[in-house]
Amino acid sequence: MRLKTNPIDCYLTEIKLHKLSKILEISFDNGETFNLPCEYLRVFTPSAESLGHAPGQEILQTGKQNVGINEIKPIGNYGISPVFTDGHQTGIYTWELLYKLGSDYDSLWGSYLKQLETAGQSRNG
Repeated sequence: MRLKTNPIDCYLTEIKLHKLSKILEISFDNGETFNLPCEYLRVFTPSAESLGHAPGQEILQTGKQNVGINEIKPIGNYGISPVFTDGHQTGIYTWELLYKLGSDYDSLWGSYLKQLETAGQSRNG
């Protein structure tokens, strides 16, 4: 799903990967902390592999319920590139994207679940 991000006036201060619960905990200097499931991050990957190269080319990500993160690679001073347990590792998650994914979690996750249902697909493949 292609997401539009806006500039943020805060910085990421901490990233904690909870491998057992498959949660990425991220904190910003404005006091916001978000607990993002690895599955959620995986289905909202910003990679061209998932989004295509133009609007309308997006590929609905399915069967990601049990995905985790093996490693998190820093990308300069602006983002991270998680290495997911399903082998996906081409998405760059900027601080702005992570903040949007955290602050808009309920609406984005609900929209994704509706897309799955409409497509006759499921989270577990």
